[in-house]
Amino acid sequence: MEAVTWVFVVIAALAVFVIAAVVIGREAHRLDAVAPRVVYRLDEAVDYVAEHVPPATQARLTPAEVEQLLIFHLRWLHAKGLQSIDVVDRRQDLFEPTVIDEDTLTAYLIGESERTELELLDDVDAVEVVEAHLAYLDAIGAVGPPAAGDDVTDLRG
Repeated sequence: MEAVTWVFVVIAALAVFVIAAVVIGREAHRLDAVAPRVVYRLDEAVDYVAEHVPPATQARLTPAEVEQLLIFHLRWLHAKGLQSIDVVDRRQDLFEPTVIDEDTLTAYLIGESERTELELLDDVDAVEVVEAHLAYLDAIGAVGPPAAGDDVTDLRG
């Protein structure tokens, strides 16, 4: 092969490398700015919560009741601005920290249960469901770090 051919092969290889590096770098930067995809599946959450509550709570709640309590929880999260409608490939837009107060959430679940006539045999079941559901959300990566005690200035319950 002639020297000119080698020059064109080297230039072509360098051009391919530069294009690939630019595209990969741009996509890495874009993906870094986008919130990670957390997929919440209600049936998976129901199974997780039903398995992780104490046996006494398991005996008192049916899977349908657990599902209804989780739906109440999701509605509460949506009302607090923590559950967006369209979350596919968009930048994270939560600029101020929001603290979830488990006592307020539990009281909300108990109130919604009474309002919708979902019979909870023991209020402690709502507490156990809240704890297990928060553990599920943490396990799938949908929860941020715990708030530091003294740094909390805006407690939304």
